[in-house]
Amino acid sequence: MGYDNTATDLKNASPATASGVQYVEAGEGDVGQRLDNFLVRVLKGVPRTHVYRLLRKGEVRVNSKRARPDQRVAAGDRIRLPPVRRPPAASELPGARPPSASLQKLVTSAIVYEDSDLLVLNKPAGVAVHGGSGMAHGVIEVLRAARPEARELDLVHRLDRDTSGCLIVAKRRAALRDLHAQLREGLAEKRYLALVCGKWDLGQKRIELPLATGERRSGERHVAVRGHGQMAVSTFRPVQFFGTVATLMEVEIGTGKTHQIRVHAAHAGHPVAGDDKYGDRERNEALRAYGLSRMFLHAASIGVNRPGTREPLHVSAPLGADLHAVLEALLKAPGSRRGARRR
Repeated sequence: MGYDNTATDLKNASPATASGVQYVEAGEGDVGQRLDNFLVRVLKGVPRTHVYRLLRKGEVRVNSKRARPDQRVAAGDRIRLPPVRRPPAASELPGARPPSASLQKLVTSAIVYEDSDLLVLNKPAGVAVHGGSGMAHGVIEVLRAARPEARELDLVHRLDRDTSGCLIVAKRRAALRDLHAQLREGLAEKRYLALVCGKWDLGQKRIELPLATGERRSGERHVAVRGHGQMAVSTFRPVQFFGTVATLMEVEIGTGKTHQIRVHAAHAGHPVAGDDKYGDRERNEALRAYGLSRMFLHAASIGVNRPGTREPLHVSAPLGADLHAVLEALLKAPGSRRGARRR
C-alpha cells in the first residue's frame, strides 16, 4: 500500500490527533480485499460501525467515486479518507513499552505450525489477541515486535482472552484475504473442547439461534439470543460425563460470532464451566474444588485450505496441563466413572 505525497502517512500520524483529508493508494497486497475490511485495517481503532457510516455518507471515495462496503480493492486505487479521529491504542500511549521478553517468549513458543503463508499458535489463556481494554499488548502486537521484518502479520480470526487454543495469523495480506473468504463461506472447520456445568442430557444437539451484540450489563458488553441478531450455529456433542457435576463437550461452530459457544451453552441450560459472564456463579464456585481456575473453553483444532490451493490443512492444539488436571480431579469424584462416556 502506497501513500500520496500530499497526504498524511497514516502509519506515522498520531492516531488521536490525525486530521484533514487523507489519501492512500492500494498496493499489490491489497488486491481483492473488500473495501470495508481494507478501511478497518487502515483506520486502526475506528469502530467498524463508524467505517460503515462514512461509506454510507459517501465520505470515502475510490478514484473520486462513491464506493460500496463490498467493493473489491484494485492495485493503484486512490482512496480518499475523510477526517477521522482515532483513539490511541494502549501500545501507542506516551511511555508505552514494547512487549516484554517473557511475553514474547510465551507467545512465540506457543506456535504449533508455520509455513510461508500463515502460522497457528496454541494461544495461552489470559492473553488477548490484540491490545486494548487496559492491555497494552496482545498476540498480534507481540508477534509484530518479535518479528519486525514480517510487516504483514495480521489476525485471521479471534479468540476470547480467556479461551486457549488454535489461533491463525496470516503472514501475507493475500493469504489473509483467502482465509477470510474461507471463513465467510463456511469452509473452515473449527472444533472446541468445553466443559459445561451439569449432566448434558440433550445428546448431540445443533443450536441455531440469532445473537445480538452490544448489550451492556454493569458497563460490559454482553451477547444475547435475540430475534434481530445474526444467526449463529453451534453443534454440541458429549464426550465424557462426570456424574451430575459436569460434561466434557466437543463443539463445532459453523459461524464465528462473538461468544457464541458461551451464549448457546448457557441458553441450553449448561453454561461453560468457569465462565464468569454467562455462567453460573454457584456451580463455578463448586468446580473450584476440582482445580478449575479459569474458563474451560479450548479451541482444539482448526481446518482450512492452504491459501491459493485446495490442499487441506488441519492443525490441532493440545489441552493445557491445568485443564487436564481438572478432568483428572473430576474423574476421581463419586459417580464420575459410572457416568463417563467417550466418543
